[in-house]
Order: sequence, then structure tokens, then C-alpha cells
Amino acid sequence: MNKSVSEVKNVAMIGLGFGAEFIPIYQAHPNANVAAICRRNEAELNKVGDTFGIQKRYTNYDDVLADSDIDFVHINSPIPDHAAMSLKALDAGKHVMCTVPMATTIDECRQVVESVQATGLKYMMAETVVYSREFLFIREMYRRGELGDIQHLAASHPQDMDGWPSYWERMIPMHYATHVVSPCLGLIDGRAEYVSCFGSGKVRDDIAEKSGNRFAVESCHVKVKDQDLTAHIWRFLYDVARQYRESFDVYGTKKSFEWTLVENEPHVIHTAKKPEDEIPEKVEVPDFAHLLPEPIQRFTMPAEIHDSEHLSFVQGGGHGGSHPHMVHEFLSALLEDRHPWPNAVTSANWTCVGLCAHESALKGGEIVRLPGFTLQ
Repeated sequence: MNKSVSEVKNVAMIGLGFGAEFIPIYQAHPNANVAAICRRNEAELNKVGDTFGIQKRYTNYDDVLADSDIDFVHINSPIPDHAAMSLKALDAGKHVMCTVPMATTIDECRQVVESVQATGLKYMMAETVVYSREFLFIREMYRRGELGDIQHLAASHPQDMDGWPSYWERMIPMHYATHVVSPCLGLIDGRAEYVSCFGSGKVRDDIAEKSGNRFAVESCHVKVKDQDLTAHIWRFLYDVARQYRESFDVYGTKKSFEWTLVENEPHVIHTAKKPEDEIPEKVEVPDFAHLLPEPIQRFTMPAEIHDSEHLSFVQGGGHGGSHPHMVHEFLSALLEDRHPWPNAVTSANWTCVGLCAHESALKGGEIVRLPGFTLQ
């Protein structure tokens, strides 16, 4: 494909496990060029470089940031590195796309927001859920008025992390909550104002010792700022018997959407004012590839997943076809000189909900307010 040089942005892919899935999407996108890849393990770095025909290969992140050809970095490193790597990139004059969550502390979130404001650079947290076909389907219904007034929102993300990389054993459930926070707030374009969260049950001793958290489940109510709405979200990572589920339920005055209880079964739409046995209707959610440039439309489908055996894709059917939507949103924002969605402040609000929720749980459900920089 011939690409106009003036409209092409050079990306460096940072982290090539899960991150390698984005390489063919960028290579197919009319406005992107994968100029470099970066991974600490040189053998794995070269394997990916050879597979995708990428010449520039770095094992040192600082060398990537010193490369004047790079317009932005797409960070897919382990969670503890997200904030530090984002801040380094912004300091080096690079735009940032970073996988979730933005950071693991409120202060790190504040630093990223302040850096974006100071530099004028673009930052986007690559939250898959708000670009999934399910979310796009529900949002389309909402914008057409089919749901009526929203009365309540709910989301759950139970997932057994045994067998995943060891850093997950140090993770607190609500510190990885953006997959449940984002659809609730994103649908209504709202910000979380304050939270109340309870911990329930307990994890085994080795997980409690590594993470500093004893709760097996954290369950949180989120008050939406300036709206008569709350959302209920809950998370667990270990020691609860439940199939993976990354759900989003919306209750409206006219219609409600409920996520299936079992993976790969149809979702349900409930319609008000019908005979009782006609209220629920199973629904197959359509794909939304038509929103994308033709060269990357095929990447909404699981068949295009490079490492289809990776659990992050087996669970959730390839992140709901979200990857090409996120790529296109960020590139469009760069070309149009606007902030992407979610931008830094929104990403901080979504991330800090979970951070504040755990603080609330430690205080027995006491209300904890979101920091002011996330409400701008």
C-alpha cells in the first residue's frame, strides 16, 4: 500500500508479547508506520522483527526515545512500568498510547496529566472495553434514544489470574478496574466523583503477602458527578470459582442490556411495557468494522489474532474487536490535532476510581472522593 508521507505517523512498539498483536494493524493502517520495536529480550525482539519485517530494533527504551524519527510510542509493558515509561516518553517529546491502567498510584496519574498539560502532547489509555463491539452496540442504542433515560449501570470482571505472569500476584483487584469503570462512565460521558467500596472474603496467604491485600473480592459503588446515577462494579483475581467474565449491564427506562452469564452465549435485551414472557430477548451483537478504514477492518475478527492461544484473547473473544478501533482513534487524534478518547484526564479518572476504591475498602466502605485533577 502506498502511504502519503505527510500523513504517516511513526510508532515504536514497546513490549512485544500482547503488544505484537498491534503491529499488523499499524502496518495496514494508511496513516501509520511501525518504525521500531523494543523488547528487553533480544532473541524475542529479533523473532518479532523478522516476522513483521521491522529493521529498527531496540532493547533499551531510552534509545527509542532518543530516536528523532519516532512520533509516538505504544506501550504494552508490564503494569508497574506504565507510568514511568509514559512520563519518560512525554519528557522526550513523544506522544503516548499506553495499555491499561494508566498507573498504580494516584500521584503517578497526576504526574502524567500534568505532563500532558505542560507539553501539549497527546496521551491515550488503550482501554479495550470502550472500543469493543458490545460497547459500540450499546452506545449506538443509547444515542438513538432506544434505552430511554439511564437508571443504573453495572459491570463485573471476575478473572482467575493463576498461571499468569508473577507480577499479577502483587496486584490488588481494584487497581486493575478500568475494564469495568470505563464502560459505565464512558457511555454517559461522566466522571466519577466519589466511591464506596467493600472487601469480601480472603485470598490465600502467599497472595495476601505479595500484594498486601487480603480481600478476595472488591465491590464498589461509583457516584457519577453532576448526574443522578451510580454504577456498581466488582473485581477479583484469585481464589473465587467463576468463569472469566468482562461484563457491562445498562438499565434504562425503555430498554436494558444485560451481559450473558456464560461466555460465548447471547446477551439479553429487556424491553419495558411488554407481556412478562416477551420482555427478555436474546441478541447477537453485530461487528462495527464499518467504522474503520477498509485496510484494517478485518482486524476486528478473532481470526486475525496472531497469538490466538494467549489467554487475553481466548477470554473475551479477542477483546471484542477493539484493537483496530483504538489504533484508528489515536492516529486520527494525531492527524486532527485533538485529544484522543480517552484523554489523559479521563484516563486518570477511570484509573483512580479503582485506586480510591481500594482505599475505601481498607476503611470499611468509607466514602473516598476522586482527586480534583481527574475532574477537570
